[in-house]
Order: sequence, then C-alpha cells, then structure tokens
Amino acid sequence: QVQLLESGGGSVQAGGSLRLDCTASGRTLSKHSMAWFRQAPGKERVLVASISWSGGITYYPPSVRGRFTISRDDAKNTLYLQMNSLKPEDTAVYHCAADKVPFGRAVGIQNAYWGQGTQVTVSS
Repeated sequence: QVQLLESGGGSVQAGGSLRLDCTASGRTLSKHSMAWFRQAPGKERVLVASISWSGGITYYPPSVRGRFTISRDDAKNTLYLQMNSLKPEDTAVYHCAADKVPFGRAVGIQNAYWGQGTQVTVSS
C-alpha cells in the first residue's frame, strides 16, 4: 500500500519561503509522474506544480510560475516543492499526489495516490 506523507507546512509572512516535502512509502515511485495540489477553504483542489516521472518536464500554472519549484529525489522517494515570494492567496492545504500508472504523462486526479496534506498559511 502506497502512503504519501507531506511535511514542511506552516505559517509565514508574505514574501517569505517554505519548502514542502512528500515522502513515499510502500513502493518506489521513480517511474510515476507526481504533482502538488492545493485546496483553499470553500474552493476546489487545483494543481500548483507537476513533474514527469523522468523529472525532465515540469509544469506550473501562471499563479505560481517563477515563484514555486518542484523537484524529486528518487533515491529518497521524495518529492519537493520550494515556494518563494509567498502571497496570502497561497494559503491552502497542500497535497502531494502520484499517478498510479507508471510512465504516465501527468497525474490523473481520479487515479492517483494522495497524501493527507499540510497547511500553509501566509499572512500579509
């Protein structure tokens, strides 16, 4: 059984930085695309960064592009999200996800392993 455990969330002032870690257990995810999503209160879960199974392709929506960086260390079975220049609108619960199908092009929300999430709060 695959488990994803996020860490690194917390409270920070606007302009600050945080790094989120997501450690997988149960199986190696080195051949699986992975991603970070976030969900603010009363809103839908949205993608904030994704990385291909090879690590060679990353994607960021305009809202975080240039501020967030996703990376992976397959030797540690860990996914990272470096968040810089944080804004109050970045406040949300951040979840990591891994596509269940190896060598997939992206993480399918309906067919993914999910972590429980970690809270990020950015104050102005």
